Amino acid sequence: MTAFSHNPVLLQETMDLLGLSAGMRVVDCTSGGGGHGWAILERIGPTGILVSIDQDPEAIEATGEYFQRQAQALPEGGALLRANILVHGNFSRIKTILQELGITDVQGALMDLGVSSHQLDDAARGFSYQHSGLLDMRMDPGAGGQSAYDVVNSYSAQALEQILWHNGDERWSRRIAQYIVEEREKTPIETTDQLVSVIKKAVPKGAREEGPHPAKRSFSAIRIHVNRELAILEQAIEDTVEMLAPRGRLAVIAFHGGEDRLVKETFRKLASGCRCPKDFPVCVCGLVSQGKALSTKPTYAKADETDSNPRARSARLRGFQKS
Repeated sequence: MTAFSHNPVLLQETMDLLGLSAGMRVVDCTSGGGGHGWAILERIGPTGILVSIDQDPEAIEATGEYFQRQAQALPEGGALLRANILVHGNFSRIKTILQELGITDVQGALMDLGVSSHQLDDAARGFSYQHSGLLDMRMDPGAGGQSAYDVVNSYSAQALEQILWHNGDERWSRRIAQYIVEEREKTPIETTDQLVSVIKKAVPKGAREEGPHPAKRSFSAIRIHVNRELAILEQAIEDTVEMLAPRGRLAVIAFHGGEDRLVKETFRKLASGCRCPKDFPVCVCGLVSQGKALSTKPTYAKADETDSNPRARSARLRGFQKS
C-alpha cells in the first residue's frame, strides 16, 4: 500500500472551530490518513473517545499505522491509541455505527470531503487525471457497484452532461459528454489517460490555457457520482447533527462548489426548523431549529498553507453548533 499523506487542510482552523477539550467524544467521519484525527486525539486526551470512520479500507489501515507512529514519541501514546476506535464504514451509517459502539452522543464531529492525496497519487485507484491507470474511482472497491469505467462507457450523452454540470460546475459539460460518446464508439475508454485526452479535445484551446487542468472538474464530477457523495451528504449531515450533544459542533470541509452549497443549504434548513410552505398560516411539519451555522461564509486556507499544499486552495470550512 502506498503511504498516505498526512497533510490535513485547514487543520488549525478546524480545531479552533470544534473547540475541543480533554475528555470529549468526537467522530472523524472521514479519517483519510489520520492527520485531522491525531490532532483531535491530542486535544481530547486519553480520557476522550475518537471514532475514526472511513469507507476506504486502505485509509483505515493507514490511520492505524499513522497513529502508532505518532504515539511512539509520546509518554501517553499508548493511552491515546486506546482512546481511538477504527471503523471501516460509510458516514451515511453514522447513527448506526455510533449506536453499535454504545455511544449515545458526541461533542464534536468532522467531515473532510473529497479524496486524499494518497488516493490521487495511487494510479491503480483511477482517481487522478495526472497519473495513468484504469478508470475506477470507487472509494471502497470491495463494496462493488459502478466504477468510473461503467459511467463513462455506458451513460448517455445527456446523463454525462448532467453529471459534469451538476457535480463539477463544468462549463463545457455538453461538449465533453458528446466527445466521450463519440470516442467510446471507436474504442472503450478504459484508462485515465484516455479520458484526459478526450476532455482536452473537447475543451476549446483558449479555455485549456487558463485556470486549472481541463480535466479536473470532470474527474471530480465523475468520482462524486460513482460514490454517491452528494446523494448521501445531506442525510449524513442531518444524522450527525442528531447525534451531537447539546452545543456540540460539526465541522465540514468541502472542496467543490456543489458540495459547499449543499452543506450551506443543509445547515440553513437545520437552523430554520419549520419547512412548511411560506403561505401556511401555522406550522404542520413540527420541525424545530437544531442549532445554528457558525458563520455565513466559509473559511478558506491562508496563503502560506496554499503555497505549501495546493490541495488546500479549493478547501472551504463550515461549522454548525447544535442547540
